Amino acid sequence: MSSSAPNSDQVVPRTDSPKQLPIEHLRHIVGTPPGAVVAFVTRFVFAFISWLSPASRDALARFVGNLAYTLGIRRRVVMDNLEKGLPEKTDAERREIARGAYINMSRVVMESLPSGERLPPDWADQGVVGEEAWEAVKARVATGKGALIVTAHFGNWELLGDMLIRWGVHIDALVRPLKGALNTRIAENRVRVGAGLIYPRGAIMEISSAVERGESPFMLLDQALPAKAAVFVPFFGRLASTTPACAVAAQRTGAPVFVVMGVRNGKPGARFRLEVEGPIPPPAPGECEDPITEHTARITAALERCIRKYPDQWMWLHRRWKVQPESTSRVAAALPSGADAKR
Repeated sequence: MSSSAPNSDQVVPRTDSPKQLPIEHLRHIVGTPPGAVVAFVTRFVFAFISWLSPASRDALARFVGNLAYTLGIRRRVVMDNLEKGLPEKTDAERREIARGAYINMSRVVMESLPSGERLPPDWADQGVVGEEAWEAVKARVATGKGALIVTAHFGNWELLGDMLIRWGVHIDALVRPLKGALNTRIAENRVRVGAGLIYPRGAIMEISSAVERGESPFMLLDQALPAKAAVFVPFFGRLASTTPACAVAAQRTGAPVFVVMGVRNGKPGARFRLEVEGPIPPPAPGECEDPITEHTARITAALERCIRKYPDQWMWLHRRWKVQPESTSRVAAALPSGADAKR
């Protein structure tokens, strides 16, 4: 097994796998819905966005993203993250990356909200980088057992999930209860396209059950967690609090871990090629003191490698490093991986 598959521009065969609804309790949306007034107003906003053509949605997203950048919304956070994470870049390069991150975030919203078809007719014809790893994902699914799929707030992670389902990789997304009309709509669309929803309480048991059913848990591993619930691993040269759920699930189920990213390929509209890496193996027995932290560090390093190639597609607006460890005992095992990731 190799942790990094060779690059390729081969076209991914289109399958349009029949939609398979998740089991009933994984269709339940947990969170705080919007109030009556907000729900009434946003219904018209969402209908308008759904009515727009893909080209018009993209133009609107670019306008909104540029406007947010120009107005300086969270720009101090973004520029601080970029200065510390990409010190080798010039100020002008970091500003350009920042602008791109705002535009990408706006595009994610505009592309994810429509209630109808959200992908272009040629969605499956954009190619794949990491063909060997992608074949390994499909081979695992073909056995009737699920894989552990890891991604980040990168490209459009919502449409990436939609694409995986259409290719026959039925996913259950790990999510947190969220508030508001926007988050409710996105959760509804996840269920509509066939994704199950796994919430933090009892998540490991749900993940194990999903793997046995042939479904693939789908995790975003670039969110900050409270220190007591996290392991700390290197990410762009700094320790970042990260959920150990993927590594724990891999240890308990034996399921392989793959990092799958949907990369905007420069073509108009919601067109993404896959970049796939894996299986990313856990440390061998006795290799390190803390195998969960080490495995999490290896997975996170794979995310970082892809983000470094396309930094304007990651959500630098997030306070990723706001939580720091209470002690160094849980991070020591990860430090060698972090150093390797930066080379």
